[in-house]
Amino acid sequence: MKQKLTMLKSAALVSVGITAGALAFSNLDFSLHGGRDGGVTVANHPRSGIAAETLRNHPIRTLADLNDAFVAIAESATSSVVTIYTETEVERRIMTPFDFFGRSFGELFDFPANEEPGVRKDVIHGLGSGVIVSADGYILTNNHVIDRAGAISVMTSDNRKFTAKIVGTDPRTDLAVLKISASGLKPIAIGDSDRLRAGELVIAIGSPLGRNLARSVTQGIVSAKGRVNVGLAEYEDFIQTDAAINPGNSGGPLVNIGGELVGINTAIASRTGGFDGIGFAVPSNMAYRVYISLLRHGKVVRGYLGVTIEDADDGTAKGFQPGTTGGARVGTVVQGSPAARAGLKSGDVILEFNGRPVSSAAELRSQIASQAPGSNAVVLIERAGAQLTLNARLEALPENATVLAESAGTASELLGFTVSPLSAELARNYKLKANSQRLVVTSVSESSRAFSIGIRPGDMIISVDKKPVASVAAFNAIAAEKKKGDMLSLLVERGWSQMYFAFNL
Repeated sequence: MKQKLTMLKSAALVSVGITAGALAFSNLDFSLHGGRDGGVTVANHPRSGIAAETLRNHPIRTLADLNDAFVAIAESATSSVVTIYTETEVERRIMTPFDFFGRSFGELFDFPANEEPGVRKDVIHGLGSGVIVSADGYILTNNHVIDRAGAISVMTSDNRKFTAKIVGTDPRTDLAVLKISASGLKPIAIGDSDRLRAGELVIAIGSPLGRNLARSVTQGIVSAKGRVNVGLAEYEDFIQTDAAINPGNSGGPLVNIGGELVGINTAIASRTGGFDGIGFAVPSNMAYRVYISLLRHGKVVRGYLGVTIEDADDGTAKGFQPGTTGGARVGTVVQGSPAARAGLKSGDVILEFNGRPVSSAAELRSQIASQAPGSNAVVLIERAGAQLTLNARLEALPENATVLAESAGTASELLGFTVSPLSAELARNYKLKANSQRLVVTSVSESSRAFSIGIRPGDMIISVDKKPVASVAAFNAIAAEKKKGDMLSLLVERGWSQMYFAFNL
């Protein structure tokens, strides 16, 4: 009887291995998903790699086969991973006895700043990771890995070292493209991150904590998708993973079970500075679009709708569409913009964008930005309890449209509240008299200092730091100069009275 039970357990284990292998590798193919960005494809991408060939020739029948498959996938992807070394020159002042008098040596004796005694130049060495995406030497990495670097070099998996030049950067997604002149490079196959699901197995590869640990491989799962408001970039749509990521992994690949690139590892959430099981990666589809745009235009060209938006949660939806959850509520509609021509109005709640449900304003911003200028967008909205479908033809995001383009705004995140011109729609909702030259608070974060001191939606902003404000541009011009810890003073009109608020950000 005991022997029979042992045999049954062994059979069960093998069955689990075969089932897992069949599910994981039944459609394994290192294919490049064409058609994105107008059909542009990355040159020299292989359709198959070592892992795919190995699995085709050796079907998975045992747990040992499953183990070998993971090894083959890691080996295939690792050959596309590089270690990035940077050198950044910085100036440091050396303390002198004169500093005790509140003035430097140079100030006392009128030395030019660049010749001041006591100033030394140091070189800071940085380390990160990257992934080869074309056989002719293009490399994807994070912008923060190479930001402000004076010299950049790249070490490939076969220990060859090359000088790299920056092709382009996109701080808004924290991505950058480098180029090296080298032969014999193996580009990684690019997967479709939209097809990822929470729970899928993934592998992270990079150089954590130092060059001696280059091309370390860790394994985990996709914990979640579509993470926004993480605070790492302006446009966020992060993949969350529990594959171990540490400092130095930034810019390296997140790889799926087929050995395809599905993300660029970017950051960790940690209370200790080390791995706590929460890592974030830029989806490969977003990275691919940025890569192609930087190669084509030298910059990233994004779609533009022409509205300001905010989350339409239970708090901000009160007085607009009762019962509305999710979606993004429109604040300002820029005159003459695609949104204005399509018929969008202040107070509308955007429920779907191109057939995809909108769960937050940050998610919608990324969706809009990812569209090509000139493309058509189908927008499902809710207005006064009724649902309407509008069609908008997107334009290219203007260079100076950082405030009025689909923006929750870094300033609003710091201040803890958002404002919009007092349109007729907003005036009706807040029972105020419409006046486009007045600003009204449209949302307040309940965790913010602004909320704790009493700022509420419907308050009208008369002045900021004793300066009258009659437009969003004027408001943002003042807010843009603020940083954490600064004092902000507001003159607010509520009902028949005016109130003064002052608080530290």
